[in-house]
Amino acid sequence: MNSTDFTTNELMAVTASRMLEDGQNIVVGLGLPQVATLLAKNSHAPNLNIIYEIGVVNPESVDTGVGIADPRLWYRSEYFTSFVGSLGSVLHRGLVDVGFLGGLQIDKFGNINSTGIYEKDRFRHINGSGGAADIASYSKKVFAIAKHQNRKIVELVDFITTVGYLKGGTSREDTGLPKCKDIRIITNLCVMNFNNEAREMQVESIHPGVTREQIKENTGFDIKFDMDVKITDLPDEKEIYLLRNVIDPKKIYI
Repeated sequence: MNSTDFTTNELMAVTASRMLEDGQNIVVGLGLPQVATLLAKNSHAPNLNIIYEIGVVNPESVDTGVGIADPRLWYRSEYFTSFVGSLGSVLHRGLVDVGFLGGLQIDKFGNINSTGIYEKDRFRHINGSGGAADIASYSKKVFAIAKHQNRKIVELVDFITTVGYLKGGTSREDTGLPKCKDIRIITNLCVMNFNNEAREMQVESIHPGVTREQIKENTGFDIKFDMDVKITDLPDEKEIYLLRNVIDPKKIYI
């Protein structure tokens, strides 16, 4: 498959999907995180457990939902509980392997802002945490999908809605939060990790056709590149078929 056979959103979904492993418990948000998780479950990870923070577990929805409270998402779910059931009884007990999120801003230490931004010295409220603060605090790993722009991938977020590695190093654990094994950020330009002593964002792989200069120009700080940076693997035909015909046939997200 060559670079003309898939869209950027499809590449992002496939790349994120391949990071998920069979048998994991995933708390997932809507949009491309949901698409990526369903792709994994329909391909290499059939025993993946999908948990929506509202309290719906392993649904088999036919129509693509537009919000976690959309009943179309709940079709043929294995289990119905509540926010307290999913976040309190599962997440807070340390049973979630991956928290899969989105965000308005993400900074060089993996902190996420979905609350609001400063514009002309005025704080503009956008949304809020929902369950994201808990999810990132107690999941063993955190993945996020975001658009790569220098106003979104920033040195420091305007408001910490969701803690990543806080101020880098061991600062997260020093506050009493559980250690996070891995944070990955998947954008339309590259994949980034924090696998260094400073726990600072670095580029792990660059998407086909993207240059280092493009990544630097669209990042709000002087981003580092992994010594072994590689080109992101291409989607295969089966993955693209599943995305277009099974998971998101109406192309709401892809």
